Amino acid sequence: MAEDYIALNNVKKSFGPKHVLNGVTVGVPKGHSLVVIGGSGIGKSVMLKCILGLLQPDSGSIRIAGEEVVGLSGKARDDYLSRFGMLFQGAALFDSLSVWENVAFGLIQGRHMARAKARDIAIEKLGQVGLTPEVAKLYPAELSGGMQKRVGLARAIAADPEIIFFDEPTTGLDPIMADVINNLIVDCVKRLGATTVSITHDMASARKIADDIAMIFKGEIIWQGPAKSIDTSGNPYVDQFIHGRAEGPIEMDVLKP
Repeated sequence: MAEDYIALNNVKKSFGPKHVLNGVTVGVPKGHSLVVIGGSGIGKSVMLKCILGLLQPDSGSIRIAGEEVVGLSGKARDDYLSRFGMLFQGAALFDSLSVWENVAFGLIQGRHMARAKARDIAIEKLGQVGLTPEVAKLYPAELSGGMQKRVGLARAIAADPEIIFFDEPTTGLDPIMADVINNLIVDCVKRLGATTVSITHDMASARKIADDIAMIFKGEIIWQGPAKSIDTSGNPYVDQFIHGRAEGPIEMDVLKP
């Protein structure tokens, strides 16, 4: 069996007395889409930040294409980050930049590409997410939430990355626009052949974009398997989460009347 392209082994991360990651072990084969599900505030985003090197794990290993990436610095870290694309929660566009400048931001600032060439690429990528060249001249405040998310997706794929992270890609969108975004993600990932990790609690999104699904609970991966087997996982935590039931082994911290 080939080594996973992205492989986390016993990754731990604490903030003072709060243990967020308690030994996360998970892998993603090359060209596959992994969706990590779980409740709010239980370590999904921290896991992504550790892979990106924005946070340093307290212990454990993170390997990309067989190479250890924990502790990279300087040019090695810059080269590593250039392999990624990222769709942020809420799109996270720069208000003062036009749409095309947002899409081309990494090309111009990170790769020092000429603006004219970067603009051509930006317009091409906007077309791949269903936006016309006229949209390129607008500013984020002139766009709907769904259009902003599509611009964010165009930015994520602008440099044809080999790895893409999606952070809650459908948050704040109505069900129809959420499905549009899910379809665009599937199409773009397939076109690039990218390896992807997404974090979400939107099960419709998870089912649409995932090859495999993993669930994180109390800082550990408690189940991982093919997306098509999520309904027959046999795991009571997974079963409670995907059906949104208040009763079950996952207890919410709420005041009882």
